[in-house]
Amino acid sequence: MSTGLIILLIVIAAVVVLGAAAALVVRGRDRRGGPSLKRRFGPEYERAVALHDGDTKAAERELAERLERHGDLRERPLDGTERQRYADRWTAVQEHFVDSPREAVAEADRLLGELAAVRGYPDGGRYEEQLAALSVHHADHVDGYRRVHRVARAGAEGTSENGAGTEELRSVLLDARALFDDLTSTDSGRHRAPAGTDRTAPPAASRSHARSHTPWALHRSRPKES
Repeated sequence: MSTGLIILLIVIAAVVVLGAAAALVVRGRDRRGGPSLKRRFGPEYERAVALHDGDTKAAERELAERLERHGDLRERPLDGTERQRYADRWTAVQEHFVDSPREAVAEADRLLGELAAVRGYPDGGRYEEQLAALSVHHADHVDGYRRVHRVARAGAEGTSENGAGTEELRSVLLDARALFDDLTSTDSGRHRAPAGTDRTAPPAASRSHARSHTPWALHRSRPKES
């Protein structure tokens, strides 16, 4: 074999190796950082950056770790009976809010934790891990769960956030409803509600329920502090 042919083969081999390495870098970047993480996590990305005092690299490391741990999670689908049962329970939470706003928020927190576990996420006893997993697949709405859990825990512990007024409690519950709708959706995987979606509208399962109930919109006129 001539020297020229050997050199040509070496050059070709080097090009192949460099191309493979570049592909790995691109795939690694999709999992570890950069614009792909910002697109995937949306508001959670901005929250992580803020929590790390603007340190983007530190925030991306945290988010990449979440993605590594939970990115391959596949949600277990709900059957029609399960979906209806959870829709009924959420309706009961909304009705309970009329007379006992704080208790209703605590019920919503427990319901979301249970529902997430049923869908295949870590159980509610591991709240931080459950929240991290949810943030990977429901980044747009997971903060509603964070808020409702924080207020529910404050109520249980009697801390300062237990002083939240009825309007704030209503806002917390409405934010939590967005994640509930995601988790009871017939779609699987990561969900994003289109801009302008009415988060107060009952899910399809609830709308089809024959039992009459007080519309959520009417709760605004009658809630009282427990």
